[in-house]
Amino acid sequence: MAAAGTQGPGATDCVTKVAISISCENLLDMDTFSKSDPMCVLLMNTSGPHWCEIGRTEKIKNCLNPSFSKTFVIDYYFEMVQKLRFEVYDIDSDNHSLQDADFLGELDCTLGQIVSSRKLTRPLVMKDKSPAGKGTITICAEERTDNRVVEFEVSARKLDKKDFFGKSDPFLEFYKQTETGWQLAHRTEVVKNNLNPIWRPFRIPMQSLCGDDVEKPIKVDCYDYNSSGSHDFIGSFQSTIAQIQQGSQTYAAEFECINSKKKQKKKGYKNSGVIIVKQCKIVKEYTFLDYIMGGCQINFTIAIDFTGSNGDPRTPQSLHYINPQGYNEYLAAIWAVGNVIQDYDSDKMFPAFGFGAKIPPTMQVSHEFPINFNPSNPFCAGIEGVVCAYQQCLPQVKLYGPTNFSPIINHVAHFGRQAIEQQTASQYFVLLIITDGVITDMDETRRAIVNASRLPMSIIIVGVGGADFSAMEFLDGDDGILRSATGEAAMRDIVQFVPFRQFQNAGTAALAQSVLAELPDQVATFFNFFDLKPPSEPSPS
Repeated sequence: MAAAGTQGPGATDCVTKVAISISCENLLDMDTFSKSDPMCVLLMNTSGPHWCEIGRTEKIKNCLNPSFSKTFVIDYYFEMVQKLRFEVYDIDSDNHSLQDADFLGELDCTLGQIVSSRKLTRPLVMKDKSPAGKGTITICAEERTDNRVVEFEVSARKLDKKDFFGKSDPFLEFYKQTETGWQLAHRTEVVKNNLNPIWRPFRIPMQSLCGDDVEKPIKVDCYDYNSSGSHDFIGSFQSTIAQIQQGSQTYAAEFECINSKKKQKKKGYKNSGVIIVKQCKIVKEYTFLDYIMGGCQINFTIAIDFTGSNGDPRTPQSLHYINPQGYNEYLAAIWAVGNVIQDYDSDKMFPAFGFGAKIPPTMQVSHEFPINFNPSNPFCAGIEGVVCAYQQCLPQVKLYGPTNFSPIINHVAHFGRQAIEQQTASQYFVLLIITDGVITDMDETRRAIVNASRLPMSIIIVGVGGADFSAMEFLDGDDGILRSATGEAAMRDIVQFVPFRQFQNAGTAALAQSVLAELPDQVATFFNFFDLKPPSEPSPS
């Protein structure tokens, strides 16, 4: 689940959380030998022409009428016009890149329109506003007033064999009962070639599944996955959370998976397998604010790129130009982004490091040096302290190379590793890297990020200058799961990339929203995944 819009006008404003789910019909078919593989990208207008990506749904293969399982939770400010854009793409690459994707249409609307309609269906249009064939998009909104989730552990036995040359590839869909029929609440992963599958544990928000009513019917469908997009129905059952909980108290709740068409045709039909619910537990899922207000400290570390690709600081073309007026692009980025993050840092003391320069007294290259040249106390007091240390450091170092990110990532990860041993959600670390985007140690950096994804840590990369930032966008896992060079997958996406020039003149709010867009969800998701509570229990959010 993605959470967004934490950057509101003020704590006292009228704000509610809204969960948004998306489905489409009659999408354009862009694939020659199969159907389109759609994915929806949600963007929010921050100011003027600036749009900030809130998140992406999963990709659904070979489907022109997709119902996306992933939902987005957005802060809805009653008195603000919050413009949203839903872009639908046919994803052709394994890494989910939008560069290689075919555009299937978009919808611009406001969050207010969705909330007031509760269910909004509109035609999709192309970039030139012409119709995207007969394609439509339906957006459902539901106010989130309860942060409880239902934790499931589910398996099955003796499911029907649907594949000619192998066993079935089963997955489950959980549905909520609504006035207009059954609404998809969750879709599990596919377990390949197995009639006795065990699905990974998962959580479904209680409101999405049963509207907080444990006696309300829910429906579970079981399908055999086919890459053609036409999945074979295995069977279904209906129950309530209360019944499932009661059944799972002893060992497990068991439900016959019934295929009604098969039942009518076949005389001695018993079932199409049995679905086993080993765990069905209602737990409170803490929000970002619960953690912050419950005493979790967010610690920012700032890392500044002092490599030669930035240009000679004595020339005005350099991003590190020693300007008599006291301005350069690095300074602008440190000021602007620093002012955004310092509100979240509890003690306002920032360890600030440089990398990629020859430093005094030996003039050896260092990939991790305190910019105040005090290794025993690299802390700067506030953003003013960071700016002051940067200005004093710049004339004393020689910009050099190579551009290695991994040492500073591993440095912060060391503190994250110590914090997780405390078994409490007391510390979360954010590394802010300000760079021109050139990177030398890509394989080591990928490995460092994959390792850091298992720690209470996020990385925000701010790109200065106008160079090619494709490497930074690759590290930002929005285009699919980041993997190390050896193929090990990141546990979660912890990198947020922001091209500074796009936001330089857009005002602090737009920059703030972009810089911090993913952080609240990254913090809450990490601690909830490990069942770590806030140090002190806050009042319910």
